[in-house]
Amino acid sequence: MLHIIWSIIVGFIVGWIAKTLLGMHMGFLLTVGLGILGSIVGGLIGRIFSKPAPGSAFHPAGFIMSIIGALILLFVWSKVVA
Repeated sequence: MLHIIWSIIVGFIVGWIAKTLLGMHMGFLLTVGLGILGSIVGGLIGRIFSKPAPGSAFHPAGFIMSIIGALILLFVWSKVVA
């Protein structure tokens, strides 16, 4: 349970930083979703450069990679919607 709460908190912080950098406005749930998905995208990008630990499906994304992943998602979203 604590892992879910921590994911929401970190997801909100990452999403908030990304949306502030690109000047977009969205609600709390979209910001949290953006941050969590940004972490997943950042982990997948990290997996390209180094292999994850044995038995692990994903590479754990760091804070910076999570923000980069969220920025990529916001950029793609703005191009698809516009």
